[in-house]
Amino acid sequence: MSNKITKSETHLPRFRQASDIIEREDGIHIFMDMPGVSKQNLSIDLEENELVVSGQTRAELAEGEKYIEVEFGSCDYRRAFKLSDAVEREKIKATMTNGVLELFLPKAEAAQPRRIEIKAG
Repeated sequence: MSNKITKSETHLPRFRQASDIIEREDGIHIFMDMPGVSKQNLSIDLEENELVVSGQTRAELAEGEKYIEVEFGSCDYRRAFKLSDAVEREKIKATMTNGVLELFLPKAEAAQPRRIEIKAG
């Protein structure tokens, strides 16, 4: 009997997806490239001050096909963001369109800019 342990799990390459982060008056907008990731293979988790976005792609070959070169096959994506108290966590929204995930992190009311009225004295 052998004490050797074999692991059949395949480790996929992990990438930190390209992202654009834009601050607007209403909040922070994060745009993330996630080509090939379906809604079912995407997760967005918020725990305390950390927002973690992860997803997976799976490239399946048809019978009789074989790779000659692979530049964008199966992979895992993962990116984490630290959030400040200026973000209204309960109102975070996510939409996915054409392989681009948009996260909207609204500013908490106390963090939003406001105009101070000047009164005549």
